[in-house]
This record gives sequence, structure tokens and C-alpha cells, in this order.
Amino acid sequence: MKQIRSMSQVELAAYIQDSLQQEGIKVVLSGGSAVSFYSSDKYVSKDLDLINVSFARRSKIKSLMEKLGFQEQGRYFVNSETQFFVEFPDGPLSVGEEPVKEVNEFELATGTLRVVSPTDCVKDRLCAFFFWNDQQGLAQAVLVAESQSVDLKEIKRWSKTEDKQQEYEIFKNKLS
Repeated sequence: MKQIRSMSQVELAAYIQDSLQQEGIKVVLSGGSAVSFYSSDKYVSKDLDLINVSFARRSKIKSLMEKLGFQEQGRYFVNSETQFFVEFPDGPLSVGEEPVKEVNEFELATGTLRVVSPTDCVKDRLCAFFFWNDQQGLAQAVLVAESQSVDLKEIKRWSKTEDKQQEYEIFKNKLS
């Protein structure tokens, strides 16, 4: 097994996901680290947002993370062997008012990476833009949409459901 200090961001995510899965805790990668993954690191995130979709108790996650060499610091888990820190936002796994539609799985040497689909990753980043006018969220959504195959019809439908049609048009106009 690869040492933690040698793992890339997604290898570390897969390693943690598989370790937790063995104990009945299912987590899915989302947020900025999903953007990093889908943009081939054109956007860099130092944290891993692993959404706790099995609603496991934090105390159980903490115990398992300590076995992997991570210590809790505030809301994050850190390990001196890696620059990446880990956060476990509570589920449900959703974008705006809707559940995430698809989770992709990729087999890596360190385990199975479970990550929101590119389309749902774009929706996730658009939430920051739609609801807080976060320009970085808009830029990240564009980056993923230009790097991956995404379902623009689905994103448009979802934007309408969120009552953000004008903001969707801004996003669409930014696409090359």
C-alpha cells in the first residue's frame, strides 16, 4: 500500500473512503476537491469534502480517522504526512433543493473513489454563485463544464427549479 505522504488528493480520498466503507460509513467526494479532480488540477483545493451520506456519528468517524493517523482540528482532520485536510459535511448529498442524481466510481490503486458526477459538481459550484454571488464558484462551474461532458439541459432544468434562470444564462455565456 502506498504511504499517505505519497498519495495524490484523489488517492487519499479513495483510501479514506474505502477505510470508512469497511466500517459501514459511506462518504462521497464533493466540493472543491471534486472540481480539482474533474479539471485535472487546473483548480487546486487543499481540502477533501467527504459528504457523510450514511449519517454516521462524528465520534465513529473520528475514531476511524485516528486509526488512519489523522487528528481532529476544529471541523477538519489533519495528518502531518499530507498537505490535504479532510472535512465530513453532513448529508444529505444534495445540490440546492435536490438530491445528487449520480455518483461516479473510479478504481484507483488506493481504493474506490466515489465522487459526484461532473453535472452535479457543476450544480454544486453554481449553488455558491446562485445564492451568494460567489464568482469563484461560477469560475469553478465553468472549469468543470469545459473539462468534462456535462448535461447542460439538466443544469438548465435544475436552475429553473432553483428560480435562477438569469444566473444560469450568465454561466452559459461564460462557456467557450
